[in-house]
Amino acid sequence: MKIISVVGARPNFMKIAPFIKAIAKHNKSSVDKIEHFLVHTGQHYDDRMSRAFFEQLEIPDADINLGVGSGSHAEQVGHTMIEFEKVLREKKPDWVVIVGDVNAILACSVTAKKENILCCHIEAGLRSGDMSMPEEVNRLVADRISDLLLTPDRMSSENLRKEGVPEEKIRFTGNIMIDTLENKKATAASLSLEDIIRDNSVNETWKSIGKVEEDKFALMTLHRPSNVDSKEILEPIVRFMIDEVTPEMPLIWTVHPRTRKMLDNFGLLDEVMNNKNLMLLEPLGYLEMLKLNMHARVILTDSGGLQEECTVLGTPCLTMRWNTERPITLREHGGASVLVGNSIRTIREEFIAAVKKPRIPIHPELWDGKTAERCLQEIINYNSRLH
Repeated sequence: MKIISVVGARPNFMKIAPFIKAIAKHNKSSVDKIEHFLVHTGQHYDDRMSRAFFEQLEIPDADINLGVGSGSHAEQVGHTMIEFEKVLREKKPDWVVIVGDVNAILACSVTAKKENILCCHIEAGLRSGDMSMPEEVNRLVADRISDLLLTPDRMSSENLRKEGVPEEKIRFTGNIMIDTLENKKATAASLSLEDIIRDNSVNETWKSIGKVEEDKFALMTLHRPSNVDSKEILEPIVRFMIDEVTPEMPLIWTVHPRTRKMLDNFGLLDEVMNNKNLMLLEPLGYLEMLKLNMHARVILTDSGGLQEECTVLGTPCLTMRWNTERPITLREHGGASVLVGNSIRTIREEFIAAVKKPRIPIHPELWDGKTAERCLQEIINYNSRLH
């Protein structure tokens, strides 16, 4: 059997790493070897950050890099389809495996089906109900045309059933990203908070703050256009961080390039840079971010993946979105996250409540570090039924 798996941007790397390991483990013990090729579309390509993730997660270099780069959604999808079609015609795989919800999964699932190649979507069935999110469009299309849909939780499986997906296509396998977390938790724990802050500092306030104590700092990531592209929204968030969070505790803000650009455009960057209790960091590698998440008192984020990690780590999480495709991470479903959107009143109320909450790690069903092996077995089982 020949499999091509696809990554397009950093959120995919944590999901594909355990799948590649599962294939290697299978090939060691089985006479029916799997030939595997990793394709990196190059969406949002940043060599420094991509290399750090590949090295930390022990992902072998991509066999093929399509070099798509940045651009509009249409440009990324179109260029990826053109280049991926050439790869499929040359390699002639039995399966294309896609993970997550970036533009690459839309482009590569459509291309695979047009070439009559089986397609498997790992992390299928997530739904936010928000069609203004490009990722929601990607998920809907990929799930509609994929042959095998491997879901991270039972809510996602139910979403697919409600959409009329045949039962034989749906398999509940668990959350593959938690495989990586469980595999790398001990390595991340061994890292030094001081080293992470010093080595990635943008504004060097760590020099005046001194030692940052575990479980006594707030952590923030912010990158979605709905939060950072409007001064009317971003400025009140910045005001809240400066006026209400930093007097309480140090704030570590890993600043996305898009957010940093907007802070500068809106005349807010200098104030952020000069705040004595706000440590602005460059985007971090996986292990460094995991270490911070493991020891933050509270995290404010608009990242879907961090919602999942917070649930397993028990970190109180304020999700700065009005909806989520990962409802299992919300407190009402047993998780650690609460939706606060960009309402300062709600953020304030939930921040005050969150800093008092104990850290209670939660492992939803099948978030056990063994999802990748189940995913691979479902592909093998499907193949067996065909032959």
